[in-house]
Amino acid sequence: MPTPGQIDWSQCPFVEVKPKVQSGAPVLRGTRLPVSAIVDNFDDGLSPEEISEQFQVSVDRVREILDYIASHRIAHLCLTITCR
Repeated sequence: MPTPGQIDWSQCPFVEVKPKVQSGAPVLRGTRLPVSAIVDNFDDGLSPEEISEQFQVSVDRVREILDYIASHRIAHLCLTITCR
């Protein structure tokens, strides 16, 4: 499965990548919050509401990030299965 660092975030309007911010890791636009923090916490069992509260980010924004990466993980899985 692709990790947040392997996803093409250029089509996600809520994420930006700047070389001088978090060493170029994808971050929530206008913040220094790495997208991986949202995704990793969700993968570890936290709900979008808990992540929202923990990082002081709107729950809608958390869900948008999770929806974006989920769609890319599914696409990656489909490509992997098709290529076998």
